[in-house]
Amino acid sequence: MPTVSSVNHTGRLLLLLLWATHLSMATNWLSLMRLPRSRPISGVGSCGRLRGLSAGQVGVCRARGEVMESVRRAAEMVIEECQHQFRNRRWNCSTTPRGINVFGRVMNQGTREAAFMHALSSAAVAVAVTRGCSRGELERCGCDRKVRGLSPEGFQWSGCSDNLSYGVAFSQTFVDEPERAKGTSSGRPLMNIHNNEAGRKAILHNMQVECKCHGVSGSCELRTCWKVMPPFRRVGVVLKERFDGATEVRLTRVGSRTALLPKDSQVKPPSARDLVYLAPSPDFCKLDPENGIPGTAGRRCNGTSRLAPDGCELVCCGPGFRAGRAEVVQRCSCKFSWCCSVRCQQCKNTVLIHTCRE
Repeated sequence: MPTVSSVNHTGRLLLLLLWATHLSMATNWLSLMRLPRSRPISGVGSCGRLRGLSAGQVGVCRARGEVMESVRRAAEMVIEECQHQFRNRRWNCSTTPRGINVFGRVMNQGTREAAFMHALSSAAVAVAVTRGCSRGELERCGCDRKVRGLSPEGFQWSGCSDNLSYGVAFSQTFVDEPERAKGTSSGRPLMNIHNNEAGRKAILHNMQVECKCHGVSGSCELRTCWKVMPPFRRVGVVLKERFDGATEVRLTRVGSRTALLPKDSQVKPPSARDLVYLAPSPDFCKLDPENGIPGTAGRRCNGTSRLAPDGCELVCCGPGFRAGRAEVVQRCSCKFSWCCSVRCQQCKNTVLIHTCRE
């Protein structure tokens, strides 16, 4: 029979294990968004005091401290974009009031939501660092001037193209580091690395071209063009679409290596641009503060149309919503923007705003 002291010792070991697992969450660096902008986050001393970074990420911070302000901006971008994309979902990217796990333990499970968060986070770091390069804020990089010559379309490549290769390389170094440290023989690190790369590919496959015309009286006899990243909102939209079509996978032995293959053998293997997940999501209906789930009680929803993205049937859970507390909101639905701007009466429709019940 175990003694009281051995039980206490075992309990302490379990607590330490849980604590270590919590600290090793690969998205804990997002807690940098909680730091005041006046606080420096680079330098040997500062890097060691940053909560939420893995040991390897602290090393990156010490070696490349000038980039860490861009990483802080990336954390802010992630929160803002996630809350925009999921504003009409039961899980709406609510953040916890404190701590290094910004979204709570909901990120500990290998769900669609965790897949989206990893993809968005890796993309945000690549975008923020690339922007820092283009603005001349970082000493080790600048514009991408390798894009030169005449394009097949007949314009001249020139100007200051976004140096995405540098931003992507830093994202791979910083964001993927906790997963590489765990090894890639288990499911969750493989899932995270796959989704991290899918986030970066959402930028690479949506690059845009901007041009400037040259010629007499703006005749555009010659155009010089350069490549720019898509707006981060566009990246968020692409990844949200990937979230909706994500593939459930399982860890499978393929020869001498392990790989993530669809759980359903009838489903085609995901591409490098698709999101993958290992576990089904909770329903996010009930309040669960420990896991960072705010529930849906008190959420406002559109009671006018079941098909609306913010419809009550989609946002609310259980018994539904309080029909007696509807508000009348005027929303413009006309074809012409000038009509909306002058608030034409014929362009207004009534939307009933309800509140989700427990």
